[in-house]
Amino acid sequence: MSTGNRADEDRIARAAISLAIEPGDWRALGLTRELGPQQFLDVLRHQPEARPEFGAAAARLAETDAERVLERSASRGIRFVVPGDDEWPRQLDDLARAGVLHERGGVPVGLWARGPLRLDTVGESVAVVGARSSTTDGDQIGSDLSASIGAAGRPVISGAAFGIDYAAHRGALSADAPTVAVIACGVDRAYPVAHRQLLAHLAERHAVISEAPPGSAPFRIRFLARNRLIAGLSRGTLVVEAAIRSGALNTASWAERLNRVVMATPGLVSSAASEGTHQLIRRGSATLVTSAAEVLELVGVAGQDLAPEPRAPDRPRDRLSVRARQVLDAVPVATPVPADSIARVAGLGVEDVRRLLSGMAEADLVERLPTGWRLTAEGRG
Repeated sequence: MSTGNRADEDRIARAAISLAIEPGDWRALGLTRELGPQQFLDVLRHQPEARPEFGAAAARLAETDAERVLERSASRGIRFVVPGDDEWPRQLDDLARAGVLHERGGVPVGLWARGPLRLDTVGESVAVVGARSSTTDGDQIGSDLSASIGAAGRPVISGAAFGIDYAAHRGALSADAPTVAVIACGVDRAYPVAHRQLLAHLAERHAVISEAPPGSAPFRIRFLARNRLIAGLSRGTLVVEAAIRSGALNTASWAERLNRVVMATPGLVSSAASEGTHQLIRRGSATLVTSAAEVLELVGVAGQDLAPEPRAPDRPRDRLSVRARQVLDAVPVATPVPADSIARVAGLGVEDVRRLLSGMAEADLVERLPTGWRLTAEGRG
């Protein structure tokens, strides 16, 4: 048997497993990695009683024709990317060591994908996720940050849901940057339906991917399985607004398990939409970020892409010595006074004060009038 035939058989076996098991079924995925897809299929076919959940998988398997599904999918522009393919995003292999959360976990047997963007090109991506019931400010922040992240050359990954997910894709598209939607149903379905146009555009120009096979419905448990893929594909996960029970927190938990960077933007302390992000920051699970520069620093190579420290604009008095500032603080705003009066207030010698006043007059911080000294407009700044 040629290597090409073995690869084809492996792909067909993995497609059959994908059609038979639930996305993120960590037991099935673990056995697939341990035994190999062909051997695990034999377990499902001949030993379905090995585990209670294998009985349902075996029943599905008996009703599927994986080879036909692959052919029909390919005719509709849907490809099935599996481990070992050149296009396989190898960062997802880290899921093998990330444990189990809500009974979901493991490396997927493959990914169903639509769109021209190759999955092996998103290794430097940033996931931007957050509340479905987001605020107007949250949407703007998510969109602006995603646009800047995308403009810096990093793909943006999200889930195409309402709220922050939509804002993230929109921001990336506004910067003409690659963006990937990871969804919980088949890539041939539009969910939510209101985002049909967005998903169609991503499938045409970027990428829409899913662990669930074509035709699959978006069950709640599949969103929990989907979240680990969003975290696993990305260098870091940014949470922009999240309520205390937000699914975005599940994505952040996966990123933390994978030792990826977790970031969160703060919101109003009274905002329910930011309770989750505040908890992430408070317990040290996420780094607070307020700009794309800070995001890029955290996901970049150590020592590169350093975000500038925010600081107020320099003022003329910032360049003065401590003693000169001491004198300047003693100079009145309106009514001029003599140098000896300024010296008493400043607690310095008169000659010292006269010398410092002369230097500050040259810098236009003070002015000398017949009755004494006072601050200029520049000195009052």
